[in-house]
Amino acid sequence: MTDVATRPSARPAVRWRLCGAILRTSLGERLAYRGDFIFGTAVRFLPIVTQVFLWGAVYQASSVGQTREINGYTYGGMVSYFLLAMVARAFSSMPGLASGIGRDVRDGSIKKFLVQPLDLVGYLFWTRVAHKLVYYLTALLPFLLVFWLCADFLPAWPGASVFAAGCVAMLLGFVVGFLVDMLIGLLSFWFLEVSSLLFIYMAATYFLSGHMLPLDWLPGPLGAACELLPFRYLAYFPAAVFLGKYTAAEAWTEIGIELIWVAVLLVCVRTAYVRGVRRYGAFGG
Repeated sequence: MTDVATRPSARPAVRWRLCGAILRTSLGERLAYRGDFIFGTAVRFLPIVTQVFLWGAVYQASSVGQTREINGYTYGGMVSYFLLAMVARAFSSMPGLASGIGRDVRDGSIKKFLVQPLDLVGYLFWTRVAHKLVYYLTALLPFLLVFWLCADFLPAWPGASVFAAGCVAMLLGFVVGFLVDMLIGLLSFWFLEVSSLLFIYMAATYFLSGHMLPLDWLPGPLGAACELLPFRYLAYFPAAVFLGKYTAAEAWTEIGIELIWVAVLLVCVRTAYVRGVRRYGAFGG
């Protein structure tokens, strides 16, 4: 007699129950140390104050003053950009993901994914979803406070279609950030240590994602090169959509391109995982 759990019609339901169990367990793990998590989240808001005063000093010291534009951004527009880029980057950043995969490969802990019916990519995806849920639950009040204090800098609400495009862009930014970090972590199947690669990646994405400066400030060839890379979807693109730098049609076209990048990165991650497992030699107890 065929077990119901092995029937093809039952497998999707079993997989979704497994994903739900992983999500609930990961939420519990994050909430177990909620005091430390809340304190760490609050500390991350301190750089916002630095950015506001830094750009205030830049505009004040320049010949245009705070009421004029630099490269299409007034002082208020620049503060708005960095607030929105911070929100988008909080979605797409994956602290500890790549380094955690590298550690598991080095000490042999990753073998549990090879001997149990548990997919590494799916498991880590749902643990990251749990992390973001707890993060934004914890950071909701600080975010609201910061945006309330900076309300005079913020632009008017965009139209419904543009606002929806911005929300979708942030969610897809989470997926892009997850897949890129996964890919770097999976390189540990070929390299003993990926911390140097991770440091280079973090430094590069701080600039290429638009977290450091708006990408439309970059000159011709450099700006064109950034347009061809997926990193702009991590911070610049969602922030630019909310600021009205894209029309609704342009934003949804860019989201279509972002979906193509998601598909390409997913294929790369799956290929790297399969090939890495083939050459993997387990270590550790």
